[in-house]
Amino acid sequence: MKRPKLRKGSKRLTCHKRYKIQRKVREHKRKLRKEAKKRGNKKPRKDPGVPSAAPFKEEVLREAEQRKQRLEELKQKQKLARQKEFEKKRKLEAKKDATKPKKEPEGKESTVKLKTKSSKQLDKNSAKSFCRELKKVIEASDIVLEVLDARDPLGCRCPQIEQIITKSGEKKKLVLVLNKIDLVPRENLEQWLCYLKNELPAVAFKSSMQLQDRSTEKLTKKRRHKDMSVSNMCFGKECLLKLLRKHCKTQEKAIKVGVIGFPNVGKSSIINSLKEARVCNVGPLRGVTKCMQTVHIDKQIVILDSPSIVVSPSNSTLALALRSLTDVGESRNLLDAVNAVLKHCSKQHVMLCYNIPDFRNSLEFLTLLAQKRGMLKKGGVPDTEGAAKLLLYDLTGAKISYHSRPPMSQNLSSHLTKETVAEMQKGFNSEELEKDNMNTINAVKYPNLASSLLFQFSGMTNGATEETALEEEMSEQDDLETSENENDVANDQESAKEEAAGEEENNIQVDNKTSNQKTKVKDTTLKRQLAGGDPNTLSFNLDKTVDEDDSYDFNIDYA
Repeated sequence: MKRPKLRKGSKRLTCHKRYKIQRKVREHKRKLRKEAKKRGNKKPRKDPGVPSAAPFKEEVLREAEQRKQRLEELKQKQKLARQKEFEKKRKLEAKKDATKPKKEPEGKESTVKLKTKSSKQLDKNSAKSFCRELKKVIEASDIVLEVLDARDPLGCRCPQIEQIITKSGEKKKLVLVLNKIDLVPRENLEQWLCYLKNELPAVAFKSSMQLQDRSTEKLTKKRRHKDMSVSNMCFGKECLLKLLRKHCKTQEKAIKVGVIGFPNVGKSSIINSLKEARVCNVGPLRGVTKCMQTVHIDKQIVILDSPSIVVSPSNSTLALALRSLTDVGESRNLLDAVNAVLKHCSKQHVMLCYNIPDFRNSLEFLTLLAQKRGMLKKGGVPDTEGAAKLLLYDLTGAKISYHSRPPMSQNLSSHLTKETVAEMQKGFNSEELEKDNMNTINAVKYPNLASSLLFQFSGMTNGATEETALEEEMSEQDDLETSENENDVANDQESAKEEAAGEEENNIQVDNKTSNQKTKVKDTTLKRQLAGGDPNTLSFNLDKTVDEDDSYDFNIDYA
């Protein structure tokens, strides 16, 4: 016989290999049998049952059922006995715990404290936590740098915080830092420096915009080309560090420098430019810094970054729109904020800045801006909310060049006196400061005065301290509760009125029905009496009630 042909890729097993495989299979089966013997046959044998031809089959089955019932009853009894024993033990343990001295109030206090701490830690975005962190920075620092936007220096000053620093009595120094000087015309910057130096020492500063993390800087050090353009360079750093180091020498110790200011003023960017690395988080959104952060510049200077100052709601709509802690996207009255912005600046400058035709009101301006920037919703509807946010982002960020004029009068602010001004300026050389500021002014490139928007700002922005922030939060909650209660009361009153109206309508319908019934009954009685011809019964039946009229009258013949 011919052997069958093998397929491609298949191999024929030799006799030796086949024998090996068979031996392994035998050994494996032998092992399984040995293990089965050791374990024993644990498989339950099937009950063959009672054969049908067996005598007394019914009695045998009945006995088997009775046996099963007894076993189930025994199991239930045992279960109940176990439960009783467990209950006894639990009662004994409870009695022992009751005899021991109680320490519940201390535990409760500790739990309450832990809960309050956790709630405090969770509410990091609240105004109260921001005020608390700001207070920590002011208390811990020897010099406080109040960062001002050069486009609106007076609007970025907070009289309440300045008053707290000047009246602390711990020889704290307050220094004003004019940031974003590259967005203001040179003449305007010089005017503001002349105005501010009469009250407090002022430093002109321009922070660098593009600073990377140290980790990314190490990786891309060899590859990247270092951008040395004017926008990425920092100006005023040497002047500020020189001022701080001189104060450090006079104090003969390492100093802590606190950096405070309103949101989007450039506090964290100043610290990054002094450290020459991105140590603090920076972004266009407001309230990025939420707690105190320490940054060591060198062995002698430690800088404390703080969250922004909380704006009090008593300020104008423009101040609330530009300096509020909440992000622009969260503000409810966007149209009011844009209205206030357009009122405080010239119309022609805005049209030139955004390249927009003439507009009559703020809503038309927003529609034109949305169409110009391609901000459209479904169906080609212009996104006015997005356009409003864009305008406010441009104003708070570093995109639009605008400026404000300093006050004509050189009088001191209401919260400052001549004594406090002299104390703040003690230890600083004003002439050297002027020279250093002039060097920074000469190095920076400025926009043209004609191309810069002119704003008319009202004055200083009032800030909220920890207590006022608490009161404001409580008042807001009370207002919400009162409004909710008023709404509930109004709804209850409306529902009550509706119910009353419904009841009146039902009563009117019932009265109408009864009156109709009365008239019908009277008409029938009159007809009957007239048919009978009895005058006495006629007068008597007219005075009767409805119930009596419905009753059977024996004097009338109903045939």
